[in-house]
Amino acid sequence: MFLSTYENRIDKKGRVSVPAPFRSYLSNLGYNGVICYPSFNHQSIEAWPQDRIEKISNSIDALSPFDEKKDFFATSILSESINLLFDSEGRITLTSKLLKHAKVKNSMLFVGQGKTFQIWEPTIFEKFRVSAKKKSNIYRSSLKWEKQLNN
Repeated sequence: MFLSTYENRIDKKGRVSVPAPFRSYLSNLGYNGVICYPSFNHQSIEAWPQDRIEKISNSIDALSPFDEKKDFFATSILSESINLLFDSEGRITLTSKLLKHAKVKNSMLFVGQGKTFQIWEPTIFEKFRVSAKKKSNIYRSSLKWEKQLNN
């Protein structure tokens, strides 16, 4: 599972080391790389193991061939995805398009999300993290309130 947050810098050749626990998890799944695409929801990069992207592809294929949503999803996810293989040092080279989307320049955060992870520019992620914490506390409080009503 992808857990925790790690910060790494881009080297002079544009490579970045994927955190060892993330590489280990991917390796245990049988992969020597990761699939990346620009996030729909944030200025970040989504990073998924091959099997997760295959599940998305299968879901898209299950849509009617005449449903315009099929083209929307395929274009937005699959055509934007790139398979990035680890080099011998466990590094990947993110495309300039991905880096521009996430506004990453020199340093990036690898943020565990369980079955996937995200790559963020550190200051953008910090703003998101603070907002997410507040929203999750509000949501958690509303769940407690609902549980009290049901008892």
